[in-house]
Amino acid sequence: MAQLARRFTVVTALVAVALGITASPTGAAEPDPRPTPKVAVIGTGGTIAGVSKSKVSFDDYEAGKLRVSRLVNDLRPEVNRIADVTTQQFGNKDSNNYTIPEYRRLTAAVDHALKFNDGVVVTTGTDTMEEFAYWLDLTVRSDKPVVLTGSMRPWTVIGSDAPANLYNAIHLAASGRTTCFGAVVMLNDQIHAAREVRKSDTLRLNAFSSGSSGELGVIDQNHIRVNRAPARVEQCGKPAWKTPFDLDKIARRPLPKVDIAYSYQGAGPQAIKAFADAGAAGIVTAGTGAGGLSPAMTEARDDAVKNGVVMVSASRTGSGSVYDPDVHGVIGAQDLTPQKARLLLLLSLATTHNEHRIQTWFHTLGTGQFTARR
Repeated sequence: MAQLARRFTVVTALVAVALGITASPTGAAEPDPRPTPKVAVIGTGGTIAGVSKSKVSFDDYEAGKLRVSRLVNDLRPEVNRIADVTTQQFGNKDSNNYTIPEYRRLTAAVDHALKFNDGVVVTTGTDTMEEFAYWLDLTVRSDKPVVLTGSMRPWTVIGSDAPANLYNAIHLAASGRTTCFGAVVMLNDQIHAAREVRKSDTLRLNAFSSGSSGELGVIDQNHIRVNRAPARVEQCGKPAWKTPFDLDKIARRPLPKVDIAYSYQGAGPQAIKAFADAGAAGIVTAGTGAGGLSPAMTEARDDAVKNGVVMVSASRTGSGSVYDPDVHGVIGAQDLTPQKARLLLLLSLATTHNEHRIQTWFHTLGTGQFTARR
């Protein structure tokens, strides 16, 4: 019954958004009878927890130096009006320094926190935030809001985007507006789906986009505007909402090794051959255009397939789809970026060796299309 009630609430909210019903007839905001939502903020470090050399050292700083409790306390008392916030320090380092086993433990930490809270915010570095987000999107079992945030400038410089991003992420998690959305990213007032978001600039504050899919919505001070939802909301309240990747059921052994080989003009076979020889169970190729490879890479790919390596074809362009190439042992990444295709392939290989099943997951989890209703 609780799942049905939650599904009804999400569907009702989405209908209200579509109809523009956001206020009472008098124009005043409707009173919220709910108790103060509980939000857990889990810190992993990154630029948002960085300390700069000076107040104007926008790019010269040490990441992962401030504890997440300090960050949240800097937002008090204002943040207390929107949520009952607790903090947990999972780690405090550059996002590039995290490993897949640590990702696995982060999933457990998020799911545990969601047993006692209405939503979770994960602070992390922006360099690999899209991978953090997609990993959690695929592995967290709870349908409660999971919001990732970070910043392009450290906490201690003038004009830092860090405090506003953290405040807005807590606001979004507390609102419940992304229930059943899976993991989302909140940066620069924009809400992005984990499957679609990518970092598209090295330094600008508006460094994140969702490609041709577009953002899910925006936060304008007290107003949370959700314009669309990930397709998985169709399964809200149903067993099918959860992905096949329950880490509690996957054996406690190292997850399969999956690598990415980048294609370019005249690319040789060495990268694919080296990855296969080093024991890769799967390899994602970041091909030109719609997944194109040089002749030498194509030959190396075909040899790898003969030796049991599962290959996924993605594009280096950063946008657009790569469909199944009708080549035995090669799966199209759909519109996943190479780094996200790697995570989906890794989790797939940890769950099954059935190529058809893996291909099906790329067609469903990898595309995120709404189901046509007749």
